Amino acid sequence: MGDDGARVPAGTDRLRLRRLTMADVDVLVELDSDPEVMRFLTGGVATPLATVRGEQLPRLLAQYERCPGLGRWAAHDRQSGEFLGWFALDPSADGTEAELGYRLRRSTWGRGLATEGSRALVRYAFDTVGVRRVWAETMTVNERSRRVMVKAGLHYVRTFHLQWDDPIPGTEQGEVEYEVRAEEWATVGQERPAARRAR
Repeated sequence: MGDDGARVPAGTDRLRLRRLTMADVDVLVELDSDPEVMRFLTGGVATPLATVRGEQLPRLLAQYERCPGLGRWAAHDRQSGEFLGWFALDPSADGTEAELGYRLRRSTWGRGLATEGSRALVRYAFDTVGVRRVWAETMTVNERSRRVMVKAGLHYVRTFHLQWDDPIPGTEQGEVEYEVRAEEWATVGQERPAARRAR
């Protein structure tokens, strides 16, 4: 539970998660202003402040009420309190499935935080919320993100091609979808802690 009693993932040893608020506009705009962070999303183009404030954040805040337990959460360094980015379990229309997502500051890359946070969210999605499927998508060429998905317990499902008005480099290779279903997690999720102890 969060400080306001809302259901929030517990986070990890290094990450504290909390609900987003309208006060997060500036840090979200800053996050999306890094061309490398946005490389596989917009080709490096920043998200305008007006879009974050007027469209994205209001939609994300409304999601908390529509699907309690799911949504998008700000991620902070548990020691320093620094804002690092966000993690998401964006709900399907009926709330029975969730799309895993993450966007972290470039300064955090290479430290295993995306994998750490994603694993915690997948476990939370099945063990606490009770979704039937967690899935994620990225560009085929985004190898770093694809590795995170696999390490979080998801497996490759398909490659598909979408039509874009403004395609970015790599679009021609398509998008990939990964998933893990509740019945798989019932087996895989129980094995994971023991596997970690054995290393």
